[in-house]
Amino acid sequence: MDSEEKTLTQRIMNITQAINERYPEIVQFIPEMTQTNPDEKDPDINRKTLKEYYDSLIQMIKKYKPEYKLPEVSGPLK
Repeated sequence: MDSEEKTLTQRIMNITQAINERYPEIVQFIPEMTQTNPDEKDPDINRKTLKEYYDSLIQMIKKYKPEYKLPEVSGPLK
């Protein structure tokens, strides 16, 4: 796992924890990881998959809790 994947994984964990603690009423809407079964061509959950999942969490929060202020993060994700 490269550093960007570690960063994404940490951000996913942080935002999921924030949802659980601050907005338990929307926990049921947290999407499952889009790719949990390995693909023969690309068997690992990769940066693209992590980024898509992270983005889906952000969009979910914006939809259900538009007043939520996302925590400051260091550096943009590619």
